[in-house]
Amino acid sequence: MSCARVRNVIVVLGPPAGKAVLLNAHYDSTPVGPGAGDDGIGVATLLEVGSILQKRALKRPVILLFNEGEELGLVGARAFLADPLSRNVGSLINLEARGVSGPANMFETSVPNGPAIALFSTTAAHPVANSLSTDVYRLMPNYTDVNSFADRHWLTLNIAPIGNETRYHSAGDNLAALDHRTLQHMGDQTLAAAERLAIEPLVASSGNRIFMDVSGRTLITLPLVAGAVLLVGMLIAFAAIGWRRGRLVRGIALALGTMVGSAIVAWVALAAIGAIRHGMFWRAAPAWSHLATYASVILAAATLLATLGGKADRTQLRAAFWLTFLLLGGAIGLAAPGGIIFFLFPPLIVLLGIIATRWWQPAERAATWLAILFLYVTWGAMLALLEELLNGGPMWLFGPLGALIILPVLIEAAPVIRSAGLRFAGAASAILAIILWGAAAAAPAYSADRQQRFVIEHATDLDRGKSWWSVVNDGKPVPAPGQWTRGKLPHSERPRWLLPAPAIDGLTPPTADSTVAANGQTRTISLVLHANGADSVGLIAPKDADIRAAGVDGSMRPFDRSAKKQKYYLTCSGRSCDGLTLQIVAGSNKPIEFMLVGARSVLPDRARPLLAARPQNARPQYLSDQTLTFSRIRL
Repeated sequence: MSCARVRNVIVVLGPPAGKAVLLNAHYDSTPVGPGAGDDGIGVATLLEVGSILQKRALKRPVILLFNEGEELGLVGARAFLADPLSRNVGSLINLEARGVSGPANMFETSVPNGPAIALFSTTAAHPVANSLSTDVYRLMPNYTDVNSFADRHWLTLNIAPIGNETRYHSAGDNLAALDHRTLQHMGDQTLAAAERLAIEPLVASSGNRIFMDVSGRTLITLPLVAGAVLLVGMLIAFAAIGWRRGRLVRGIALALGTMVGSAIVAWVALAAIGAIRHGMFWRAAPAWSHLATYASVILAAATLLATLGGKADRTQLRAAFWLTFLLLGGAIGLAAPGGIIFFLFPPLIVLLGIIATRWWQPAERAATWLAILFLYVTWGAMLALLEELLNGGPMWLFGPLGALIILPVLIEAAPVIRSAGLRFAGAASAILAIILWGAAAAAPAYSADRQQRFVIEHATDLDRGKSWWSVVNDGKPVPAPGQWTRGKLPHSERPRWLLPAPAIDGLTPPTADSTVAANGQTRTISLVLHANGADSVGLIAPKDADIRAAGVDGSMRPFDRSAKKQKYYLTCSGRSCDGLTLQIVAGSNKPIEFMLVGARSVLPDRARPLLAARPQNARPQYLSDQTLTFSRIRL
């Protein structure tokens, strides 16, 4: 939970009556970065879209919300909910960023998503979106301003570019790095959707839909129920076809073996290189590691085709692969139903080709190649999206994912692989994998464009009289003298490099004056914070503290304890923390030991040697270089 004093900038366009369209972006950035992408791209888009919409004959009001404090815990968005304007909002377009290039992805919608997808599909000229991404995002512990607005149940589209995350929340998130094509794409989508919402009636739609774009040219959508029924129907059809053709178990084992085998080969190669080159050695040139991983797929598939699949003909392997493909789609659909969309059309094309062989014998093979092409265009684009999102790893995961595209091609080439023999096929694919893994191992780990994360901290535990130098990076050893060890600091579970350090003379930590008011089994703890020069003040309580709510007078927020129990984190940022009275409602009279954390975005003079030792292509990311203090109060 976070608090800060914020200043939102609000502009209202159009008539005073009618359900308003809210366009939202945050104008603050992290202390470590200028924020050209996050969220300068959203602010620039709102300014341009607003200048256009003010000249249009709008039938509904349009609210442009430039909010502050998103990076501090969605504070500005929550503040807007207290504004009377928020009571008249009916729809939301939120603009975010996790990178500086690439298309603007529509990655989150309101639930059920039918109305939002109807809007997006009819307005986006070059849509980039899919329901697997939106479902996976919903399962991840990520937050944008949309989370603050979720209880209002507005029709919602959330849009963000994700290209080159290495610049995100760092000094590299600057205007020079921001791709103007990305800005144009975000602006086009936002303007088209906002105009439709403010001028024309919405397209009638309900329920949940699954969807995916095809090369950013069109959006394919289906009702979720229809997609599930189609998937089950094709599962039954391919199970029957595979059983009739024979060697079904062998074919399924080949498909699963390729996925597992490629993951093992990639994991071993990554571990071997990582033992020599610590850290994210692929960060500057991830393409080499991706290509090497896909070469591992070819190695595993070619070996298994020449051995396990040696007695199965191409039609038998084909049926077994598409059955396995559909089974995986069903398994993914249980956790992320939106993922079903990626598993429908390629096997459907093949199934139609099999049926068409009654009239034209080559129909099945022609349909298979058409299905492979469609698979490459759709699943391949999804794989490229995942390469951006999972740039920090695990890299071996791209083995089984890539197998879904590569294996059907190799199955069609099975006669050639068999005729070449196991030795030649295995040797050729092994040489290819070795060459590409060698290139991945030899490529520079970091570059001026894609730098290493490297955050330097001085931390002092005042109660225990200990101080440390801390370096948060990707695990690569610190290039500075001293016996650095991997460990954790009291305020975080993140592993980091630690080295004993001298204390800083005259460093005053934050303090708090407290009063406690009991009310039966509950009690209210009032803390008057004294920042004493800290840029932010944090309170951390243990898992068993049973804190029910926290906030300031007139703005109390309950804690959601339905999820897995975690520590309680309360943070106040900015000058307004000094003298702030924070109220905490505890569910029992049991004493609570709070850790009081002070953070200053500056390092002591003694850090100069460590700053000088920071590698050339390294910079702070997510956190700024800072000085931390820890103390404890028992209430």
